[in-house]
Amino acid sequence: MKVSWFGWSRSVSVIAVYSNKLQCANVTLMKTLTAVVLLTLSTVLSSYAQGNTPPATEDQSAAARTAAGCGPRNAEYDVKIDNKQHPVSQPEPGKALVYFLHVESQDGGVINKGWVTSRVGMDGAWVGANHGKSYFFLSVDPGEHAACTDWQSSLKTYSRQSAALNFRAEAGKIYYIRTTVIEITALQRTPAMKIELIDDAEGQLLISSSALSTARRKR
Repeated sequence: MKVSWFGWSRSVSVIAVYSNKLQCANVTLMKTLTAVVLLTLSTVLSSYAQGNTPPATEDQSAAARTAAGCGPRNAEYDVKIDNKQHPVSQPEPGKALVYFLHVESQDGGVINKGWVTSRVGMDGAWVGANHGKSYFFLSVDPGEHAACTDWQSSLKTYSRQSAALNFRAEAGKIYYIRTTVIEITALQRTPAMKIELIDDAEGQLLISSSALSTARRKR
């Protein structure tokens, strides 16, 4: 049997050529992938450096609540009420006076939830809390303010309930802000809260029948 060394050599040469081409293709592919990865990493790092990374959903929610006047969700208050005292006050020089009055009813509700503790915030910080039909007051600077109230509860159905408003305070004037719990009834399927400015006469009338509240933040 004769062996053609020429044919064998030619076959080996062809295989070598294809092997070299394959190696070149692999090298080119690796270089391309490396370039893509580096470009993507550079874009991400540049975005972080410029502060363009979108905030987390929780951060967006907290920022929206702060803008509405509310304080942090994790702050809870103990509230003491005094039914024997119904003090009133007058604005300090250069200040306005704001009363926060909370009202609710135990009539018509389908759930016996007891009296509600409602936190009250202004301009992104809690300034007090009420429990049941009660009130408190404080001095504020003149200008635009955001007021907020929410339902202090360990149950999400209730703790998600809140309300807010904007108002402009003028030095020497008195403002009455009423917060209201809307009960679950046969017609009202979910609880809710309401906040509104009321006139002087309505405010004075509510003070006469409301307890004075003193709130202390829980540790």
